[in-house]
Amino acid sequence: MTITLADLPTPSLILDQRRLLNNIARMQARARELGVMLRPHLKTAKSAKVAELAVGKGGPLTVSTLAEAAYFARAGFTDITYAVPMAPAKLPQAAAIMRDAPGLKLITDNLDVARAVAEQGRAQGVTFAVLIKIDCGLGRAGIAPDSDLLPPLAQALSQPGAKLAGVLTHAGHSYHAKSIPEIERIAEDERQAVLLAAARLRAAGHDCAIVSVGSTPTALFARTLDGVTEMRPGNFVFFDLFQAGLGCCGMEDIAVSVLASVVSHHHGRNHLLIDAGGLALSKDTGANEHAPGTGYGRVCRPDAALPLPGLAVHDVHQEHGLVGGAQAGPQSGPVDFAAHPAGSRLRVLPNHVCMTGAMYDRYHVIDGRTDGGSPVVVAEWDRVNGW
Repeated sequence: MTITLADLPTPSLILDQRRLLNNIARMQARARELGVMLRPHLKTAKSAKVAELAVGKGGPLTVSTLAEAAYFARAGFTDITYAVPMAPAKLPQAAAIMRDAPGLKLITDNLDVARAVAEQGRAQGVTFAVLIKIDCGLGRAGIAPDSDLLPPLAQALSQPGAKLAGVLTHAGHSYHAKSIPEIERIAEDERQAVLLAAARLRAAGHDCAIVSVGSTPTALFARTLDGVTEMRPGNFVFFDLFQAGLGCCGMEDIAVSVLASVVSHHHGRNHLLIDAGGLALSKDTGANEHAPGTGYGRVCRPDAALPLPGLAVHDVHQEHGLVGGAQAGPQSGPVDFAAHPAGSRLRVLPNHVCMTGAMYDRYHVIDGRTDGGSPVVVAEWDRVNGW
């Protein structure tokens, strides 16, 4: 039996496989051009199928939760970096995951945690491989590359039960760049930060095999990654409106959308009501930084995920989305209610796809085939959520 988007419950998460494959091919080519290994961050997709398309069976991957690490380990991926600073209470869980994924790597920027890692490694009968987190300007986590903490951290991770695997950084502040040249400068700052940290470690007699950077904007626009061993972009598999505003992709590259139903018209307030609200779309409005009027997502027809002129989700409540006209941005006009009758369907492009995906347990995959004008669902791919 053929299933189309017209048959799905709403809201549903839709994945365009053609766009996905194009996005993956683009980043794979970038990694080859820059001479580094691609270790994609699966916090965006949280899907073994997407991971396999990106890097093949087995890895290497980056994850943001131990639930993701366990899920990918069960799926046969053995080379996994858990790229969130480690909490000591989670070390037994990490040790258990290493039975399926012996290449699991942890990160820390804290001396007490580094000591706890070595102690727990001895207690658990494993050797935890650990990367030291370096701050390259984001200011969220990590130590400065010239920090006095670097040598004692390395020493603590060179005790029985632990192994210093290298250094890692993330230029998340690239998301707030105002131009491509600014992203290029941030990418070079990112590279220089880990190169300095790695050089200091090596000069002190430590092995520093992994020199890891990451972020979709810097991966796409870095002029060089000489001295770096791997990059960890994540958003690139799907892209979103924030990335489009940055200039990392076009609207035609955004691979994920939310299918919603029009449930009512409100002429006096000049908006459609849809059954996708804050939980279905997320309340991330970051894309408005680069494209004012984006609201909580741009609205498309169900058969073509390209934004309709002047329409955006301009307000959300838990299960309600308000699709505007005048309130959606300065270029908007009156809503064409006749074009979107109650019961009809729309698709919403996400502002921040990592957040949007969090409420869904699967992707409904389309690949361009249609039946009666409605895109055909060719597969369902699972995804992992939680911690």
